Amino acid sequence: MSGLTVAVEHRQGAFRLEAAFAAEGGVTALFGRSGSGKTTLVNVIGGLVRPDRGRVVLDGEALVDTGARRFVPPHRRRIGYVFQESRLFPHLNVRGNLLFGRRLAKVSDGIGFDEVIDLLGIGHLLGRRPNGLSGGERQRVAIGRALLARPRLLLMDEPLAALDEARKAEILPFLERLRDRGGVPIVYVSHALAEVTRLADRMVVLEEGRVVAAGTVDVVTARLDVAPLRGTREAGAVLAARVEAHDPAFALTRLSTAAGPLHVPLLDRPVGASLRILVSARDVTLSLSRPEGTSALNVVAGTVAEIGAQVPADPTAELRLDCGDAHLVVRLTRRSLVEMGLAPGLPVFAAVKTVALLD
Repeated sequence: MSGLTVAVEHRQGAFRLEAAFAAEGGVTALFGRSGSGKTTLVNVIGGLVRPDRGRVVLDGEALVDTGARRFVPPHRRRIGYVFQESRLFPHLNVRGNLLFGRRLAKVSDGIGFDEVIDLLGIGHLLGRRPNGLSGGERQRVAIGRALLARPRLLLMDEPLAALDEARKAEILPFLERLRDRGGVPIVYVSHALAEVTRLADRMVVLEEGRVVAAGTVDVVTARLDVAPLRGTREAGAVLAARVEAHDPAFALTRLSTAAGPLHVPLLDRPVGASLRILVSARDVTLSLSRPEGTSALNVVAGTVAEIGAQVPADPTAELRLDCGDAHLVVRLTRRSLVEMGLAPGLPVFAAVKTVALLD
């Protein structure tokens, strides 16, 4: 059986991890606040932590089975690991660091040196030493070194956490290329929802050492009962979209989604191209009738499906709309909630102010 399955328990001081999930290729994000157990869990997968109880199975091979007293050491797992810091060898240039990864490879199949150079755009860096690289460049080289070890799974533990916003913006397109062209399943650890929604296919949400939600990104991000997702600035819903038409005269592109058509600034994408978008909860306003005579281009019909838990000290509330086969999350004031008489089953219209492209 291909894929990764994890079901482990581990105590580390006062912290207790009790987590189980499965992943079948693509990018699976481990998401949660700091201290939720993400790094401990990924270290269990990589073999850096031996759990007290449980199993870790990769492509049908048991890497950990405490009941059978089986524990495969890290160097025999064929798992690549990219940390927050690049951990490159300072005495080697980029080429030397990459070739070290290739020397670690135990198999001859998988991605080749030239493919890695092209995928990560690091050909011009081969002769330079790590101390002459930017943070984003160092991380790209670290990813290349891990790939050249030809792993069957790549673990990435908050690889952007140590970078400023400019360096994050520099490396994110390369991570997307890695996802789409690299051919290696990835477990990606992050507490940044924007990264997860942009990169991941599936997400596993951790809170205090336990899995509180798991599934595809679009389904999980629309849930109101997952505390680590709620109230964050990036909270919203992910939608699959397709380019339906371009309107160069007004510099707009019309997207087709399950929630309805949405207009965005003109895209350099062909008609028919697929992409993902994020509709932020704070960028949606509601009305009880279809708005007329407004500047809103994006208005979709929906039904109130669920209203999230409310906190007296918090003036805002969140609700989920069902819009056809899609979901939107809306953040509004509790006063508006009461004055509009919003309740599950009520039909409403949602005006979407902005749409963020994820693909």
